Formats: sequence, structure tokens, C-alpha cells
Amino acid sequence: MDLQMAGKVAMVAASSQGIGRACAIGLAREGVKVSLAARRAEVLAQVADEIREETGSDDVLTVATDVTQPDQIQRWADQTIERFGGVDILVTNAGGPPHGIWEDFLSDEPWIQAFELNMLSTIRMIRAVVPSMRARGGGRILNVQSSSVKAPIGNLILSNTIRPGVAGLAKSLSQELAADNILVNTVCPGAIYTDRLRSGTQDRAQRAGISMEEMVDRATARIPLKRFGSPEEFANVVVFLASGRASYVTGSAIMVDGGSFSAI
Repeated sequence: MDLQMAGKVAMVAASSQGIGRACAIGLAREGVKVSLAARRAEVLAQVADEIREETGSDDVLTVATDVTQPDQIQRWADQTIERFGGVDILVTNAGGPPHGIWEDFLSDEPWIQAFELNMLSTIRMIRAVVPSMRARGGGRILNVQSSSVKAPIGNLILSNTIRPGVAGLAKSLSQELAADNILVNTVCPGAIYTDRLRSGTQDRAQRAGISMEEMVDRATARIPLKRFGSPEEFANVVVFLASGRASYVTGSAIMVDGGSFSAI
């Protein structure tokens, strides 16, 4: 299937590793010009080299960016537009806030930091690209969030609080920007086997006094497909939603979780 993406321009946040990296590579494979952002410039450069080697294209830009800093987000957008002429696709993404329960976060500071990291970063990234998308006749905004958008996850009260608000933002924007042909969706990973999930699983195994293999078996037993997902499997969904073939999908929160979310 031709996804009708060749020549489009995508900005992909947190694209130095994990889900963001997989999304950037997946888009580049479809002929998309990709602008990569993350805090570590040297790791971004490695991802860019991978893309150039695989695709044979030099249509890759890297901009070291801390998405909690509004001026850095705007600089990333400005450099992308200067290099490629505009933006068609935005994949918002950021690391998750710390694990913990209510009693772990009794001051304002961690709540403010979580809001900056996951909500305000998304608002600022979208704000930076909408004018270009309007000028180009449309666009795609994909907000990478978490399955906590649909159902709270134990020991993740910060994520459970902030991320559903991002889904609410996306739903509202999908209605407000529809006349501009800008489609806005939320993509919710479940247990995707990134470095973050791997280290968290190892930590839980050590605390429980069991092997990593046993902890993986326990964790995947609750997943209908009985395994973790890969970043590439998640990225495949994002790439489709960013494509010309997903032209009637907007305002949705789509789970990529191996069937873990049990509600209809």
C-alpha cells in the first residue's frame, strides 16, 4: 500500500531512543523528511546516521531540544521550517514522570514538573507547527501518551493525572482544527519493550527477589498476546495515522497494548 507520504516533513520528539526513534525511522522509510529532537545531540546524530544509511537520503535534521523549554521547542520548529520549508506531521513525545503514589508527591514541585513535561510540552509543540500546517493545507498531529489515558496504572499517579488531560486537549483540537484539515489523534502504548520498560522490569525483579525472566513472565501473563510489544510495532500504527491513508481518523485515542485494555 502506498501511504502517500513521500516528501512530507515530520517533526518527531524524543527520537533518540525507544518509541520516538522507531517512529522517526518508520517515517523515514516511507520517504518522509524527518526532524529529530531530544536532549542528547550525540545520540540523535547516531539515529540520523542510521536513517541516512538505510534510506540513502540526507533529508534528516537533528536539533538538540529539551521539550520542557519553550524557546528550545520554537527553535526546533524554526530550524525545521527553514531546512524543509514547513511541517506536515508532528509526533509529540516525552519521557514519563517519576513512578510513585500520592504519598510520594506531597509538594507542588513534582506535579508542576509532570505538567511541564507531558502537558505543556505538547501544547508548545503543537502551537509551534499549526501555522505551517494551515499554510500547507493540513497536517497530522500524533500525541504519544500512555495506556493510563484509558485506565490508571498502579504506582503512576502523576502519569494517571496528566496524560488524560493531553487526550482531552487532542480531542478538543481535533474538532477545532478539522476545518484546516489538521487531524489530531492520541496513540497510547501499553507494555512496549523500551529501555524504560526493561529497566523497570529489572528493578521489580530485584525487589521481588526473582529472575528477570520470571518477572517478564508475570508481566506478560496479563497481556492477551502474552508478550511485550516492540517499538517498531507501535511505530507502525503512528506511521499509518500520519499517512494519507488515515484521512478520516481524527479525535481518537488508539491503544497499542496487545489487548490489555479490557473495556469495549
